[in-house]
Amino acid sequence: MIDLSRREVLLGGLGTAAAFAGGFGAAARANSADHVLTVSRLDHEIMPGKPTVGMMSFSPDGPPPVLRLKQGREATIDVVNMLDEATVVHWHGLRIANAMDGVPYLTQNPIEPGETFRYRFTPPDAGTFWYHPHCNTLEQISRGLTGALIVEEETDPGFDADLPLNIRDFRLGGDGQFIEFFKPRNAARGGTIGTVSTVNWQENPVHDLPSGGLVRLRLVVSDVTRVGSFGLEGADGRLIAIDSNPVPELMPPGDVILSPGQRVDYAVLMPEDEGRQVQVVLRRPNGDRVLARLRSSGHSLGRRIKDLKPLAANPVAQPDLQNAEVLDFVFGWSPEGNAPQASICGSLGYTFWSINRIAWQGDVPGPLEPLAIMKQGKTYVLRLRNETPNDHPIHLHGVTFQLLSSNKRSVAPLFTDTALLLSEETMEVALVADNPGDWAVHCHVIEHQKTGLTGFVRIEA
Repeated sequence: MIDLSRREVLLGGLGTAAAFAGGFGAAARANSADHVLTVSRLDHEIMPGKPTVGMMSFSPDGPPPVLRLKQGREATIDVVNMLDEATVVHWHGLRIANAMDGVPYLTQNPIEPGETFRYRFTPPDAGTFWYHPHCNTLEQISRGLTGALIVEEETDPGFDADLPLNIRDFRLGGDGQFIEFFKPRNAARGGTIGTVSTVNWQENPVHDLPSGGLVRLRLVVSDVTRVGSFGLEGADGRLIAIDSNPVPELMPPGDVILSPGQRVDYAVLMPEDEGRQVQVVLRRPNGDRVLARLRSSGHSLGRRIKDLKPLAANPVAQPDLQNAEVLDFVFGWSPEGNAPQASICGSLGYTFWSINRIAWQGDVPGPLEPLAIMKQGKTYVLRLRNETPNDHPIHLHGVTFQLLSSNKRSVAPLFTDTALLLSEETMEVALVADNPGDWAVHCHVIEHQKTGLTGFVRIEA
């Protein structure tokens, strides 16, 4: 746990907003951040002609921006909290210093209204990531606080265009206004599904891309609940990365199951003829839904699939399985009598879930005990056992782990930060504990996270 007498605040109080709006002056400009995220409320039209009141964004003017960083290069990001409630920002999938991970009380104190916090880190890995709050998480994400984060490779992989798609539902009524963000009976099961599917805050948008070009298409599932099967129609291509890590061999672009928090990168060869469309599709039992369309534009660039270059592997340590220690994690129902504590970061008022029979009591200052303690540099095999009939995408902060085995299906030895545990599935994953600190582990169905299915592990230097 952190031991702070005061937050790391750059500029306290309401003067922060004026400083950013009016300019810092010469001294402040010399110390300006690479990126500024202003967390604020706004009204925005998702359903045609029906502006949704009370959305939240990392920009005062529209959807959250796509952040682009460079692999191996330090970045500074100022988060200005213009909400009337606390927030923090977590950089999902990035293996960065614990103090920059953005989990209230575990790594930092919440950023209160009117305050600015500077995040400073150097991303070691390239790929597709995303960012979101970890305070009052269900409501803030449900209102819009999710953004794509791209870490570009040190060497340009040679695509003609790069398009991130932030895929998520909103819970809106017929008038375009928010309805209840969750229902307790659903939170105790699979979660509460949204009513309006969007990509980059739009319903079924069309993106113009170069005819005959090779496009890097990045799917980011930032939804709070939905587990779905996604596919491409109308173009040739290859699957090139999952959860920020390149696949060992380029794969045909077949349907892929993605859960909240997960990402997939495709290399798409756009049609030669201008005006033809490629569709990004969500497979559903009651009929497929087209989420976005890619339209070929201009004269053909004449690219070919064989022009693709394999992406360089990220510098993730290889587990030493022969000398690994096994740690068990059981994901199940909450024991009787557990009740959430009041927190500045909100509570749903229920406790349904637990890890190792311990239900997370809420984002509180502590003291809190870790689920496990690991030694830095040592390899561990985590045995993840889902005792429930519901799916749980399990996300571990701060490290990358490798899939090893499952009792229900064959799994490729891919590296990831979010593993989907199916109903009553036991999966083994391996990691090298190479990043010291207290690291959150939780289900990324946010209703599950906020009703007990959260904890943390400690890596000791």
